[in-house]
Amino acid sequence: MPSRRLLTVLVVALAGPPAAAQSDGYTERRHQLVREIANEVSATRAWTGTSELDARVMEVMAKVPRHEFVPHEMQPLAYVNRPLPVGHGQTVSQPYIVALMTDLVAVGKGDTVLEIGTGVGYQAAILAELAKKVYSIEIIAELETSAAKRLKRMGYTNIETRQGDGYYGWSAHAPFDAIIVTAAPTHLPPPLLKQLKPGGRMVIPVGSPFTTQHLLLVEKGLDGTITTRNVLPVIFSPLAGGTRI
Repeated sequence: MPSRRLLTVLVVALAGPPAAAQSDGYTERRHQLVREIANEVSATRAWTGTSELDARVMEVMAKVPRHEFVPHEMQPLAYVNRPLPVGHGQTVSQPYIVALMTDLVAVGKGDTVLEIGTGVGYQAAILAELAKKVYSIEIIAELETSAAKRLKRMGYTNIETRQGDGYYGWSAHAPFDAIIVTAAPTHLPPPLLKQLKPGGRMVIPVGSPFTTQHLLLVEKGLDGTITTRNVLPVIFSPLAGGTRI
């Protein structure tokens, strides 16, 4: 039986989408997706150590219109809990994974967040609903250009994107309270560890292509020490760029 807190999360999520979301024709599908995410979180608690996500994260998952971020032909599948192809050999991540990674970095409303791998901008939009500012880097120029236009059209004024090699982060805006990496390097990138604020968190998949990767929660202590926790086995596209130099 769902816990009282989980039921509260679902009630808030089902009752709280903004007017724009209520009128787009996908409201009930988003609500169903939130329920599916909650079920999967409970089912994977042996790996992740949590049986329910923060209420703020669940509210945002019920609010952000994922169908706006996928190709037109993929829109009927936008609220299926699975990754979807978005062109250029890339995918938009499974909603469960988006929600889990967002929960793990524990973004606060005054935080500055770095995202590596803008893609279509869906994860950036989720983060922007929770944080003060989101900086997002995408190595594929066409994806960055289209994501920037999409996010601007949707009214996100607290997201800044650029085309570049995310392995090296964005030092001009560091340090960051949280970093989310949506592609898998073979090791923890030293530039990202350096740009993470003491007391901050990074969530990153690490591993080689075509093998099991591991989603890691990386925490930097106030004294600068780094600790990691293996959260879940995952499959992500490889992080292009600096890892090959």
